[in-house]
Amino acid sequence: MRLSDFDYRLPKELIAQYPCAARDSSRLLVLERAKGRIMHQRFADIVNYLSAGDVLVLNDTKVIYARIIGKREEVRPGLGGGKQEIFLLENLAKDTYRVLAKPARKLTVGAKILFNEGDAFATVIAEDGMSKVVKFCGNGGGHPACPAGKVAGRQDFWRKVGRIPLPPYIKREPQELDKERYQTVYAREEGACAAPTAGLHFTRELLKAIQEKGVNIVYLTLHINYGTFAPVKCEDISKHQMHKEYFILSPEAAEVIKTSRARGKKVFAVGTTSVRVLETCADTNGLSSPSLKASSGWTDLFIYPPYTFKTVDCLLTNFHFPKSTLLMLVGAFGGRELILKAYQEAMGRQYRFFSYGDAMLIL
Repeated sequence: MRLSDFDYRLPKELIAQYPCAARDSSRLLVLERAKGRIMHQRFADIVNYLSAGDVLVLNDTKVIYARIIGKREEVRPGLGGGKQEIFLLENLAKDTYRVLAKPARKLTVGAKILFNEGDAFATVIAEDGMSKVVKFCGNGGGHPACPAGKVAGRQDFWRKVGRIPLPPYIKREPQELDKERYQTVYAREEGACAAPTAGLHFTRELLKAIQEKGVNIVYLTLHINYGTFAPVKCEDISKHQMHKEYFILSPEAAEVIKTSRARGKKVFAVGTTSVRVLETCADTNGLSSPSLKASSGWTDLFIYPPYTFKTVDCLLTNFHFPKSTLLMLVGAFGGRELILKAYQEAMGRQYRFFSYGDAMLIL
């Protein structure tokens, strides 16, 4: 298929800049694939579409404070210095990250970025195309030698010097509310530089109500990195290469899913990230049946039409950017024409789009 097949015109005013007052008060567009029917609900109504024995699959990744502001070290008095921003892309080794830098041209190999008045710093150890590779050192001994004690590559450090990495289409600086609302209520495994946004709508109370209905709730992990949002630049989308992201599907979660499907129950994947993990593990097993194999590692699975889904029956997702790999996955699941029809209706009814926007349930 062509890149232009996944384009649509979105009014800028429909891009949500703030979350709803309450997580589960967002709107929910329900799309029945078999009948081509579109219904409009509130998110809390999702409980009505789940039945006892079904499985709700959630991604428990936790967003780190990936946008970090520091100051370039002066080469000599009066030369160098200045504000330096880096954005964490990928953890390569202990305290070593691939990052985007702004400005980039002033960071060459050997350059240092200072944080907390030099209490901690990062050194550029390599350049990788448009990105840099930096190694963090922590506090106490500070600059110029890494201390033997506490190191910088931990969440407490990110909270001190970093900011929540809101996506670029949110045209404001992060605020205090984003520290809570740009995380799911069940986030626990640190490592993502973007939130699994379909899960942002759930409250603890709603999850409890779903569980009390007899629905199995299981967790997997996929640490979302910047590659998820990398633009597709080739018109022939089959030539696009996804970036790799780290995932974990536990034996316990895999067993619950397999058992439920064997009993004729449905698997509801929350977000495109959950879909990619489940389909990766099915592909790894080399089977076209509902069987699933627990696994961990890196996935670069790119799902676009046509694609035969092996483990997912229903998909909960937000509304995605035009020409994005996320929209292509949703188009593969719901049918490209039907999905774009639903998007047009959502725009006509003033749904809110993207990370802090409303949700869609595809049955």
